[in-house]
Amino acid sequence: MYNPKAFAVEDLPQLHQMMGDCRLAVLVTHGEHGLQASHLPLLLDPQQGPNGSLYGHMARANPQWRDLEAGAEALVIFAGAEAYVSPAFYPSKAEHGKVVPTWNYVAVHAYGSAEVFSDPHRLRNLVSALTDRHESTREQPWKLDDAPAEYIDSMLKAIVGFALPIQRLEGKRKLSQNRSPADVAGVRNGLAASPDPQDRVLAHLMPEQSSKE
Repeated sequence: MYNPKAFAVEDLPQLHQMMGDCRLAVLVTHGEHGLQASHLPLLLDPQQGPNGSLYGHMARANPQWRDLEAGAEALVIFAGAEAYVSPAFYPSKAEHGKVVPTWNYVAVHAYGSAEVFSDPHRLRNLVSALTDRHESTREQPWKLDDAPAEYIDSMLKAIVGFALPIQRLEGKRKLSQNRSPADVAGVRNGLAASPDPQDRVLAHLMPEQSSKE
């Protein structure tokens, strides 16, 4: 992705944190049928490989897994907080008027080639781990064993799993770092006062101070 130095994130633990904060990723491949994309929850193992590895599954009826099986490079997009930035937020608007709208956002792109698997035991462990992650905040978490064993077995036959060692990572935090400290504060305060909860989340990520680069 286009990633000016002022916005680039290169710290691996920070990249992993940004990926973990995104609950639903987008897996993009190009193969025999052109570009394909699937929206998937994924698990990140930061200890597997120099950049970590991603694990997920998709419906066996989804033809995209055959791109992975054929060795196609995959792009996995983790889109984080995002917000529209109005020129009205900038104090510099009153000074010279040379401001335009933009968008602030956080994103990570991960690249790699995946191994596809259908082993029932391995699939069960993957699905169980994904379930545990997303049920962990519930008062009474649902477990895989709560469903009849034969039903789970039939569902596992309908999916394929994949393991994707990350070969390359690109991270971006576009948080008005290229603006003056006064403009950064104006954007942060404007978004923090917004009725839109997504705007307020983005405001929380913005630095208290910034220097124009």
